[in-house]
Amino acid sequence: MCVLHAPAGQAGRLRHGPRGQGPGGADGLRDARPPRRPAARPRHRRAGGRRLPRQPRPVGAGAGGGPVIALVAGEVAVRRADHVVIETASGVGYRLAVSAETLKHVPAAGGAVSLHAHLVVRDDALALYGFATEDERDLFLLLIGVQSVGPKMALAVLSGGSSRELITALAAGDVKRLVAVPGIGKRTAERIVVELREKVSVHAGGLDVPGEGITVRRTDEPRELARDGLVELGFSPEEAERLLAGADGETTEELLQQALRAARS
Repeated sequence: MCVLHAPAGQAGRLRHGPRGQGPGGADGLRDARPPRRPAARPRHRRAGGRRLPRQPRPVGAGAGGGPVIALVAGEVAVRRADHVVIETASGVGYRLAVSAETLKHVPAAGGAVSLHAHLVVRDDALALYGFATEDERDLFLLLIGVQSVGPKMALAVLSGGSSRELITALAAGDVKRLVAVPGIGKRTAERIVVELREKVSVHAGGLDVPGEGITVRRTDEPRELARDGLVELGFSPEEAERLLAGADGETTEELLQQALRAARS
């Protein structure tokens, strides 16, 4: 049998059950609050609390997938050695990095121009590249598809001559032509030739490299391309059709220039 003795001050008082105890003077006037849970913190899943690197987004990724900028037409606002700024009819200026070959086709500030474009989307920037012809843009896309060849290096390759000359060099396996480009070593030049030698005859621009020369096959209607370009610039399809109705030209660039003049008048 176990006998319990009451502590000092509690003699003669028996407790038959639990009793409520409130805060006293030493404890303050309010009841004690339950401890709070620690706030949730992000899990970086990497040693040292660092975040995982972001994955690159494809062109057009975002809320609903943004439109792809394929053509920029308007007035030349800035003309530099490596880029131009074109102000469209809507008042928006687009900065396009260009090759030395494309720059030859861009007039001085104030002149009208139309450039084919390709948008490169990165986590820290949106880079727009401009080209005087579809063939040059197609070659640019082929070049940046080669390992260790970025947009800047691709523009350097395109600056070395016309699209016809570059395709001839690729078809002939002319590594020296590519090594002459600043920033390209022999190993990179050989990789470009190996990967693109067979592709240049079947790439999207329609360039062929038969034994006797290069032929360019055009299947796109210039008026349809001009209409699409006006729609990309912010005109409605009806406005684009109306502006092109009075335009007269054989190329997409000529049709766009006349349509933009009509829009300003």
